Amino acid sequence: MTYTHLTTDELVMIESYYHQNIKVAKIAEFLKRSRTPIYNVIHFLKEGHTALDYYQQYKENKKRCGRQRIILPKEQQTYIKEKVNQG
Repeated sequence: MTYTHLTTDELVMIESYYHQNIKVAKIAEFLKRSRTPIYNVIHFLKEGHTALDYYQQYKENKKRCGRQRIILPKEQQTYIKEKVNQG
């Protein structure tokens, strides 16, 4: 089974349920999600943050994942271009 990230709607729902003092098990049942991501959001909210802060942090972290670009020095670029032109 694949994992899908929490949507902004789900984050707002978790935040509102948290402020209503609803238990994590009930929130998980309402959203049809496992408890782990809900606990992660609630621990973040307990530190004084909001659901919007959680989403912005998620977006920042997402920017850093994936393969980084490789920048070759000019000498290597010219060498490769010469060899490609030679066939």
